[in-house]
Amino acid sequence: MLKLYNYKDLTQQKIKELCSRKVEDDNLIFSRVQSIISTVKTDGDAALLSYAEQFDKVKLTSLFIGKEELASIAKQIPLTVKNAIDVAYQNIYKFHQAQLKTESKVETMEGVVCWREARAIEKVGLYIPGGTAVLPSTFLMLGIPAKIAGSKEIVVCSPPQSDGKINCYIAYVATLLNIEKVYLVGGAQAVGAMAFGTETIPKIDKIFGPGNRYVTEAKKLVQNTVAIDMPAGPSEVLVVADETANPAFVAADLLAQAEHGIDSQAVLVATSKKLIEEVILEVEKQLADLPRKDIAAKAIENSYIIFAENLNDAMDFSNAYAPEHLILATDNFEPLIPLIINAGSVFLGNLTPESAGDYASGTNHTLPTSGFASAFSGVSVDTFLKKITFQHLSAKGLQNIGNTVEVLAEAEGLQAHKNAISIRLKEM
Repeated sequence: MLKLYNYKDLTQQKIKELCSRKVEDDNLIFSRVQSIISTVKTDGDAALLSYAEQFDKVKLTSLFIGKEELASIAKQIPLTVKNAIDVAYQNIYKFHQAQLKTESKVETMEGVVCWREARAIEKVGLYIPGGTAVLPSTFLMLGIPAKIAGSKEIVVCSPPQSDGKINCYIAYVATLLNIEKVYLVGGAQAVGAMAFGTETIPKIDKIFGPGNRYVTEAKKLVQNTVAIDMPAGPSEVLVVADETANPAFVAADLLAQAEHGIDSQAVLVATSKKLIEEVILEVEKQLADLPRKDIAAKAIENSYIIFAENLNDAMDFSNAYAPEHLILATDNFEPLIPLIINAGSVFLGNLTPESAGDYASGTNHTLPTSGFASAFSGVSVDTFLKKITFQHLSAKGLQNIGNTVEVLAEAEGLQAHKNAISIRLKEM
């Protein structure tokens, strides 16, 4: 079960080890993914059909499902799920719509005006996982900001089911987002297809979406060809808890993370030994009733608990870990907010489970993992935009700035740069 450590006994080296998400077969995964990407680049559709048979155990007659068939499959969705997706769609849309902002023009000196304008990335690829769990929520999290940003071409890839189709939930989200096609490709091969293009799948400019270690490794490998949102791999949660936390809630949050996959990680950093004991019992109790208990149990083996004497120490460890999801399971969370340096998304208080953000609160659940929260943000409308700078010089502006540019250009030995200013000043 969960391994237990005392924070005050941890050396810096041990903390580094605990914060590392690397596993023994990383090199093996790298070589496999490299081979898959290379084959897709060379063989195109033929490679994708072969990998579907090899990995997804399905012989495809087409690599995509079109709009009409998507609408037909979507009709199979149960009304309760349809209504839930509709509510989630509205909340996610509302939160992300507010991210669109027009920046003001700035007059840096008289006659010199600078500003930025946003433009959508035109061709984007969305990877929607569909391995041990089908994730229509991820489709919402990626598709909604892409639409709001104004991306013209949205390529969606998701692994096929055993019948060679896709889940009705994914199909319904596709109809909500007005997606033309869903390509039946998963794993590293989907990333390769979007990065290089095949006979059927268009080459795109930027890849978005979470996935397993194969998908993450593939995204890293194609970065010289296309942009990626972030290295988003196996999911993780870190819960900081004190004596005000409810052990049943904390255990549920840890297990909610663990059921994602065997390589997921759930970490508890608690200031109460009594709470730790109660959480361990609750994890065992709740785990027994989970449909995905075998998966969750393996993830729990990959997880641990740290006892910290105070919340400051707990936050220090959290910042070192840089969690994808950070839950502050305490009634006194307000003073901790300024202490957060590294985290993908934060859930405040004992009544805010991570699953609220995973599905429907409105924030995006496509977040940096594996410590990348120290440098990356989660997906937002901004992730689908480029910012272009503009500047305009009036005659007065050229006179005001001219000498400064001439002096700097000459200092750098770039005479043509200086001349571009001087020739205009003489003309005036």
